[in-house]
Amino acid sequence: MGWGSVLLFLAVALLCQRTSSIGANWGTQASHPLPPDIVVRMLRENGIQKVKLFDAEYDTLRALGKSGIEVMVGIPNEMLATLASSLKAAEKWVAKNVSTHISTDNVNIRYVAVGNEPFLSTYNGSYLSTTFPALRNIQIAIIKAGLQNQVKVTCPLNADVYDSSTTFPSGGDFRANIRDLMITIVKFLSENGGPFTVNIYPFISLYNNPDFPVDYAFFDGNSQPLNDGGTFYYNMFDANYDTLVHALEKNGFGNMPIIIGEIGWPTDGDSNANVDYARKFNQGFMAHISGGKGTPRRPGPIDAYLFSLIDEDAKSVQPGYFERHWGIFTFDGLPKYLLNLGTTNSGSLIQAKGVRYLQRKWCVMRPNVRLDDPQVAPSVSYACSLGDCTSLGVGTSCANLDGKQNISYAFNSYYQIQDQLDTACKFPNISEVTKTDPSTGTCRFPIMIEPYYGGAAREHSFFFPLVIAAAIAVSIF
Repeated sequence: MGWGSVLLFLAVALLCQRTSSIGANWGTQASHPLPPDIVVRMLRENGIQKVKLFDAEYDTLRALGKSGIEVMVGIPNEMLATLASSLKAAEKWVAKNVSTHISTDNVNIRYVAVGNEPFLSTYNGSYLSTTFPALRNIQIAIIKAGLQNQVKVTCPLNADVYDSSTTFPSGGDFRANIRDLMITIVKFLSENGGPFTVNIYPFISLYNNPDFPVDYAFFDGNSQPLNDGGTFYYNMFDANYDTLVHALEKNGFGNMPIIIGEIGWPTDGDSNANVDYARKFNQGFMAHISGGKGTPRRPGPIDAYLFSLIDEDAKSVQPGYFERHWGIFTFDGLPKYLLNLGTTNSGSLIQAKGVRYLQRKWCVMRPNVRLDDPQVAPSVSYACSLGDCTSLGVGTSCANLDGKQNISYAFNSYYQIQDQLDTACKFPNISEVTKTDPSTGTCRFPIMIEPYYGGAAREHSFFFPLVIAAAIAVSIF
């Protein structure tokens, strides 16, 4: 190899080192989750080399074995109290969910996420006293297992743990009521080589504030910039990220590594949650980080996990109907839109292979039934309470359905989630099974995939609050 070739090789290697890294969040709160081996194959074929989990489900981790994919395993908030109060419990957890999978299954576990946004203001302080002790005990257990050089602890936090006293990034500091606790956690993470993991959601800002400038949520530079003492911010992500950077600098941790634990845009369940905006945001984000340029305050590669990989139809809709529609893939592994992650030869997402579906049949409203039939309203309310009606309503993918189509959608959702049981399409004299696909336009009437009974995949409770179901029932007539 000549000197010219050597220099070219080193230049390419240096460029690769400075390229930002993209991963994906893999959640499993679904009535019919894809089998883990199918998801892992889909991850590999799409060149996604990092995955963030919200638990440590056995079959999921087994499937990730020998894949080479970097894994962040998760500890749910509900477990924090037990792990905080007992080092022995932490040691058992690490032995079962980390050590065994690394040594026996060759899973490339790199991080343990202790809790998930435990300091959200909506939790009313429920996890304030248990998060740090749990984090400390897990770290001690990792050291005892001899894994401290490979596996680092972190704690994924919502961006509401910091704010700005001036509304500019340069005024960033940790939230006053948890500042001391945050400094304790950040100091501990820093001492043990753990990153600061933060979830940043421009969509939520837009959802919560109708006056939020829409262009500022995206990355095309069309928004009015924020001038922070001569530093200009053209998108919310950079401004939010640098608010955190300033908070870390202000408290003596300016060099602390940052991971974006969650970032993305939903495709349904709200007027601003649609395929066009999701494509624009996620592709814009990929372009924004692809060169390793970073942000004004923190130049360099950005380590991030898209939220999320797959739609989850059993997630709580408390934050909004959009919660079940964050995936870049549908529940059955179909790409929702053209998205170039820079990891495939085709420049687009590759669908899941080997997916097995239930029979091609749907439950719909009988054509001769009147909308004012007294059985209709309670039947729709019941179907939505146990199905998923988040694609119905104003501004959704099924917004253009007429009354009967709305009712059919509700019936079919319940029918499919109940694995197409005959009794699940027995709404009193108003429903029937059809083999003609009722999907229309942007509204897909799904057929469920065959149930996966491995591990804990079918243990997620599926419940759509009755009060919301009743509201949808009223709105679709």
